[in-house]
Amino acid sequence: MRPRCWRRMESPAYTRREYIDGIPDPKIRKFTHGDPNREFEYELVLVAKRAGQIRHNALEAARIAANRYLEKKLGKNNYFFRVVPYPHHVLRENKMIFGAGADRLQDGMRLAFGKPVGTAAQVWEGSTILLVRVDEAGIEVAKEALRRGRAKLPLPCRIEVRKLKAD
Repeated sequence: MRPRCWRRMESPAYTRREYIDGIPDPKIRKFTHGDPNREFEYELVLVAKRAGQIRHNALEAARIAANRYLEKKLGKNNYFFRVVPYPHHVLRENKMIFGAGADRLQDGMRLAFGKPVGTAAQVWEGSTILLVRVDEAGIEVAKEALRRGRAKLPLPCRIEVRKLKAD
């Protein structure tokens, strides 16, 4: 399974796109949902417990799972939801051919820069991944939405609840 080998960060984010041809666009298109202008009482965040990389398709799956639940339970304008990290890091793979006659078709580790296969967001311990703002009546719904989003991510995460405005 490929995503497991890209979970750890072994180098800084690689974004020198002038050297790489044909980087695939991130699957995630929309980073915010709900009502961004309304003031809410509570903010719930999904925080990474350790550093790692999250591929763009995992972020998109978490976004869809969490937003679908929020929209179904609270309606379109009773919450604000945001995916915080952006997948800048370019993932490359030096594809190796196996089987009979493969030795004539590949160069092994010579010029092993690799072809881009996707992008990932690099997050550190304590980084916010998903953010939901709701009123007091929607706290349990937001917790469940973040729990569903957490299930799609490769890193262990925790849910934190913060009060935004004092009564």
